Amino acid sequence: MNAEMKLPKIALGAWAWGNDGTFGNDLTAESLHPIFDTAMANGLNLWDTAYAYGMGTSEKVLAGFLKGLPRESYLISDKFTPQCADASSKTAMKDMIETQLALMNLDRFDIYWIHNVWNAPKWTEELAKYFEGRDDVPMLGVSNHNLAEIKQANEILRSHGLKLSAVQNHYSLINRSSEDSGILDYCRANGITFFAYMVLEQGALSGKYDTAHPMPAGSARAETYNPVLDKLEILNAALKELADKYHVGTAQIPVAWAIAKGTLPIIGVTKASHVEDAVKAANVTLTEEETAALEKLADSLEINAIRFWEKVMK
Repeated sequence: MNAEMKLPKIALGAWAWGNDGTFGNDLTAESLHPIFDTAMANGLNLWDTAYAYGMGTSEKVLAGFLKGLPRESYLISDKFTPQCADASSKTAMKDMIETQLALMNLDRFDIYWIHNVWNAPKWTEELAKYFEGRDDVPMLGVSNHNLAEIKQANEILRSHGLKLSAVQNHYSLINRSSEDSGILDYCRANGITFFAYMVLEQGALSGKYDTAHPMPAGSARAETYNPVLDKLEILNAALKELADKYHVGTAQIPVAWAIAKGTLPIIGVTKASHVEDAVKAANVTLTEEETAALEKLADSLEINAIRFWEKVMK
């Protein structure tokens, strides 16, 4: 990691910018540009994307907004998704990285991840070989890995004179398996930044949805959260109480909770208001008692928020 690189409290996720329909089909470069501008104006300059988000769509949209800006004014987090690589190529890692850099018109990434555990040891080895001895090594990370897989990745990188600098997993009030499994403790002990994605559970912890106002039918998130909206109403009511105390919206509290836990939340942004909410969340400091009370309540509800692409982090 570049010693001069300072990470903001929150990263902004461009998953939806690949426009897979999860958040509607009206996301265009024109509608997304004001979101980017609002974020940059408020000092939120760390952008998380991946080739898998629309097979390069998210990267290309983001690249259009970066054009002409000083390289030091923004940070880019991108991913090697094994399923998107040409496994028959002897230079698959190099091919993918160079394809992504070309898509984004960049000469380097600030953070680069192994996206999931499919044949991950092989790809981590290839990642290490690619960056070994280079001057432009980004923070190297792994996503959707359990503790044993994280340790293995770190060992592979260390054997090449590199280190694991980041871990990115689903982590929220209703999915704390990365904490219960010891991953957060391991990250703290080894100087690894833990990035928490889906802290709002795709809007389920925003206070926007309840039994009278379910998520629009037909999406994976509706299938996951609509059946447990009665339980989510209880948790969202507690979130609103804290939100009222701190004069913010309900959605800011789960983000503030993630920050209080020492993690760096990644917030998906599809509206300028999402950025404004993120700025407010970064300025909320929950007490230990408040975070503990939220966790106790969330645990009592026994909501299973593990999604189809994930596993329990044992």
